[in-house]
Amino acid sequence: MSDKLPACPKCESEFVYPDQNLLICPECAHEWDPSQPEVDEDAIQLKDAVGNDLAEGDKVTVVKDLKVKGSSTVIKVGTKATIKRFLPGDHDIDCKVEGAGDMLLKSSVVKKA
Repeated sequence: MSDKLPACPKCESEFVYPDQNLLICPECAHEWDPSQPEVDEDAIQLKDAVGNDLAEGDKVTVVKDLKVKGSSTVIKVGTKATIKRFLPGDHDIDCKVEGAGDMLLKSSVVKKA
């Protein structure tokens, strides 16, 4: 066998062997198809209130009035925001809201603009 097989993408083991069109790692039991792009299963994937996939950097609008905790201000329906990053947990979007600054929102209260 003259072709050098790639290391396992999960554990970086060099003891990878082929099985038909898959490559298998005997150390961590990870199987993958080298012709398919590797998908990061640990990446956070979120959907907005109507089911559209969200990505970091997307522009979104608020779909209901939101009271800001610890303040008397209210974020009105239709307020625009830009997603900076995704976070694990209840408030899963870190974004910059127009007129209110940086804050955490739930993906269920925004829709893609």
